[in-house]
Amino acid sequence: MHDSGLGYRKISRKLNEMNIKTIRGNNWFNTSVSSVLKRKHERDLRIQEIRNQKFETKIGKFSIKYYSF
Repeated sequence: MHDSGLGYRKISRKLNEMNIKTIRGNNWFNTSVSSVLKRKHERDLRIQEIRNQKFETKIGKFSIKYYSF
């Protein structure tokens, strides 16, 4: 809803009209919508940082052992 241009207050009104409660069973307020969207954005950034990490390629020494049967 936010991406389509609705503000926090209008989103909270729509959620309350659809009888969707918060996790604690309360009505939605513009501040609670803002908090949820902020936490989602922070989580998305953390996930993106983890996925975009670059690791150095390390090739260790190895040896081949031949066994005779």
